Amino acid sequence: MIPAVSSGRVRRDLFSQQEENRRKSSWLLIGFIGFFAWLGFGGDVALMLSTADATNGYQHRVPVIGIGITLVAAGVAWSAWRNGDRQILWSTRAMELINAVTPEQQRLANVVDEMSIASGLPRPKLWIVPDDDPNAFATGRDPAHASIAVTEGLLTRLDRDELQAVVAHEMAHVARYDTRLMTLVAAMVGAIALLSDGLGRFLWHSGRSGNTVARSMGGVAARRSGGRNAGVAVVLVVVWVLTLLIAPLVSRLVAMAISRKREFLADATAAQYTRNPGALASALAKLDDASAPTHRIGRAATHLCIVDPGDQRVQRLRGALGNLMASHPPMAERIARLQAMG
Repeated sequence: MIPAVSSGRVRRDLFSQQEENRRKSSWLLIGFIGFFAWLGFGGDVALMLSTADATNGYQHRVPVIGIGITLVAAGVAWSAWRNGDRQILWSTRAMELINAVTPEQQRLANVVDEMSIASGLPRPKLWIVPDDDPNAFATGRDPAHASIAVTEGLLTRLDRDELQAVVAHEMAHVARYDTRLMTLVAAMVGAIALLSDGLGRFLWHSGRSGNTVARSMGGVAARRSGGRNAGVAVVLVVVWVLTLLIAPLVSRLVAMAISRKREFLADATAAQYTRNPGALASALAKLDDASAPTHRIGRAATHLCIVDPGDQRVQRLRGALGNLMASHPPMAERIARLQAMG
C-alpha cells in the first residue's frame, strides 16, 4: 500500500520547503553564473591554443570570451529572476484572462477565487493557453507575482471539482515557492541549451576551416617549452569540450529531479485546500488518458506542468532510464496516494 501524505505533515513541510526553495534559488543563480563563466574561460583556453604558433606563442591573452559570457550569464540570470514567468507565458502564446466571456472561463475565475481564499494567497493572474490538450502550470517568483495558466482543453474536459483540484495543485506550488525555483530552472535549462549549441557550432565551423583546437593542441604541446603547462591547458580543453557536450543533458536531468520531488507534496497540499483528494485523482486520470502532446508548451517548461506535456502514451512505456528522464512521478503512484487519503 502506498502511504498518503498527512495534512499535518503538509503544514509542517510548507514553511521548511519555502525556505529550502529560497535557498536553492539563490544557489541556482550562483551556480548558473559560475557554469557559464567556466564555459566562457574554457573557450578562451581553446582559442588560445588554436591561435598559438611556434614563434610567437599564445596570441590570445585577454579572456574576452570568459568575461563576455559571464556578463551575459549575469544578465540572463537577472532576466530569469525578474521576467522568467513572462518569457514562459509568452512562449506558450498564452492570453491573460481579465474578463471572463464564456461559462468555462467564468468557472475558472470562480474556482481560482475560492482556492485563493482557501490557501490564504493573493489571487494569481489567469492565462489561457490555446491548446486542446488538457494541462496547467503555475509560474512567478513569489505569491504576489504568481500566474496560473490552463489550456483550453483543460477547461472543456474537467468538471468543476476536478478543475478546482487542478487549480489547488498549482496554488500549492505557488505557496511553496516551487514556482520561483522552477521558473529559474526553466529559463536556465533553455539558456544552457542555446549556449552549448552556439559554442558547438563554433567548434564545428572552426574544424571545417582547418583551425581546430584539437589540431593545435598537439602542436603546441610539442613546440612550446614548458610542456607541463601546455599539457594542463590540453586537459582543460578536453574537460571543457566534454562539459559542452553533456551540459544540456545534465541540466535537464537536474530539472527533472527537482520537479519529481515537488509533485507529491503539491498533490497533498491541493487535497488539503479542497478537502477532496478524489477530485484531483479523477482529474489526473483524465489528464493521463490524453495521448496528444501539449504542443504550445516547450520542453524547457515541462517540469512546470501538472502532467508532462509530452505524449502520455510514451510516458507510460518508460522504464528505469525513462523514469530518470521523467519530469513527473508515475501517474499511477500519484493517483494511488490521493485515493489513500480517502
